[in-house]
Amino acid sequence: MALEKIDTLVVGGGQAGLAMSEHLSSNGVDHIILEKSRIAERWRTSRWDTLVANGPAWHDRFPSMEFSCSGPDEFPTKDCVVKYFEEFSEQINAPIRCGVEVLNAAPDNDGFKVTTTEGVIIAKNIVSATGPFQVPSIPPVIPKTPGITQIHSTSYFSPDKLPEGAVMVVGAGSSGSQIADELLRSGRQVYLSVGPHDRPPRRYRGKDFVWWLGVLGKWQMKTPPAGREHVTIAVSGAHGGATVDFRELASRGMKLVGMTQNYDNGVLHFASDLVDNIKEGDENYLSVLEEADAYITKNNLDMPLELDAKIIGADPECVVNPMLELDLQQANVTTVIWATGFTQDFGWLDVSAFDAQGKPDHDQGVSNVPGVYFIGLPWLSMRGSSFIWGVWQDAKYLASHIAKRSRS
Repeated sequence: MALEKIDTLVVGGGQAGLAMSEHLSSNGVDHIILEKSRIAERWRTSRWDTLVANGPAWHDRFPSMEFSCSGPDEFPTKDCVVKYFEEFSEQINAPIRCGVEVLNAAPDNDGFKVTTTEGVIIAKNIVSATGPFQVPSIPPVIPKTPGITQIHSTSYFSPDKLPEGAVMVVGAGSSGSQIADELLRSGRQVYLSVGPHDRPPRRYRGKDFVWWLGVLGKWQMKTPPAGREHVTIAVSGAHGGATVDFRELASRGMKLVGMTQNYDNGVLHFASDLVDNIKEGDENYLSVLEEADAYITKNNLDMPLELDAKIIGADPECVVNPMLELDLQQANVTTVIWATGFTQDFGWLDVSAFDAQGKPDHDQGVSNVPGVYFIGLPWLSMRGSSFIWGVWQDAKYLASHIAKRSRS
């Protein structure tokens, strides 16, 4: 049986792989996409039931196709997002093979020998499009304890699927804050562990924050600000989209605590950093408003004033006198949800394209190993690189690079 050969093999059939496919086709590069599950599998099985996109449909899309299942100013549901990617795949006639897992990719005389669950493929180029959300990360803080269910946010689906009782949510980025809010609305007692975060306004002076980040040049930033590399962002499209306001959540009964530190004899301990974390989030929020005002003045734009947007409410009791420890049994906490991010797994990619920390060594997605490319990673070429529209721009650049290499 003849060995299958292809110019470029793309691993991953989510937004990064599909964007890559569109631009490879535009450049006349013969390629295939291998997806171990289904198109946009994470959106299907690793998101809670009521999740909507964090950005409006006019923004969170590929430039070459609009949403058919959502209005431009709406926040698409997770099912709508899946439908969008399926329709996009059909529109570009993506050469995707679902249900095929890449087990190993290693250098070969003719490029790379790629071993899959359906045989071996020889590729001149290989693109890792496996995305930023690969392996759910749960810190080893609380040991397996009878009466306490611990799950990652990817395994949370709805309040009624959790055991009865209070819930501790660790992590107050977009996922953690939205899940905590949903649980609070369902009648649960909720504790939310809040770390350093950015908290942009959902809208300001008639424009969504994604528009403001664009005109203010923040999406195009090449590197994160010093010391803010691991700071999460708290933003939500839920309930039509509103600014994440931790004080408002507390006013409805949520208990805010600082960063989770350790666990001892049934007691969870928290850092005394809640006040600072809330304050820094406020400063980030106000800085966006100030920059937006300056942009309006500089460009002589007629946009409505929003003086109330700059009013920061009084700190709730849980911030004034922060809780530093919590006896989970006494508080009837039966579930801990870890909204603590992900790690990346490139164990299948057997090439020397990684630094000492195991992170991809690349320049805007072009690896230090000729023929190996990365796409869809945070800060690949800019702040927007892991977002759907940003990954499309990176794919355009990488496809051009691949096309030149393939013609050489």
